[in-house]
Amino acid sequence: MPVPFPVLRIATRGSALALRQTAIVRERLAAAHADLAAAGAIEIVTIRTTGDRVQDRPLAEIGGKGLFAKEIEEALRAGRADCAVHSLKDLETRLPEGFELAATLPRADPRDALLARGASGFWALPQGARVGTSSLRRRAQLLWRRPDLRIVPLRGNVDTRLEKLASGDLDAIVVALCGLERLGRAGLASEILEPELVLPAVGQGAIAVECRAGDERVKALLRSLDDPDTALCTGAERAMLATLDGSCRTPIAGLARLAEGQFAIEGLLAASDGSAVVCARRAGPMAEATALGAALGDALRRRAGPAFGLA
Repeated sequence: MPVPFPVLRIATRGSALALRQTAIVRERLAAAHADLAAAGAIEIVTIRTTGDRVQDRPLAEIGGKGLFAKEIEEALRAGRADCAVHSLKDLETRLPEGFELAATLPRADPRDALLARGASGFWALPQGARVGTSSLRRRAQLLWRRPDLRIVPLRGNVDTRLEKLASGDLDAIVVALCGLERLGRAGLASEILEPELVLPAVGQGAIAVECRAGDERVKALLRSLDDPDTALCTGAERAMLATLDGSCRTPIAGLARLAEGQFAIEGLLAASDGSAVVCARRAGPMAEATALGAALGDALRRRAGPAFGLA
């Protein structure tokens, strides 16, 4: 029987985590639009990106985190999909012309998690421990706290990273806690790293849905998914990042939070080798969140020297 309205095609990467995040979006859409779900009018379009194919080089060397979105956005532009699901932290600060964020889902726990062999947590790691991470942000902060650590580049999906740890090649790995939670593996964490120890990536924990600018049909369907508090906080974090205008080789971290109607945001800028770190914080009314994020970025930029790799 023909579908009485157009199918909504959702583009995503093909990793287990990306597919799980897309399933979350699909479940929420089905709950909000029962007629769409009943008609079988929600389809998943899986796209294998360059960032997924090339696993033997650091992400910063092959184009940065934007690689995970580029080919998906090409599918949107060509009309092969109507919207796309991303980890918000993987999106460029300024989206390419012709695209916009249609929804930001309620944020999961934004913290990082340490998984270790034979150690109860970060400070219990042995001297010179080998710690795997794909993130320059994590690398710089870990070395700032413990210069004795040996940071080993580590890419691949969660299973690949866990295999590296289990094989004995590494003493520990650091990954986003939300990814473990969404895959049902949060129990593997040896320690959840508080923001005071390792500040998260901008947007970490948030799922974003992108669509073509001006596509009112799709935007109307996705509007029900948007969480205003998450959008407010991550929007301020991205305003900070935009003001800093760092490259994919610049370790930058940021986390905004709401408490009793008040807004606060922390930011961090690090030298890539962890030898120096600049931190700052801003707080104020929720209505000023974006401006506070931009002001924080400006403050960090003023305090940073040439070692921090800003443009």
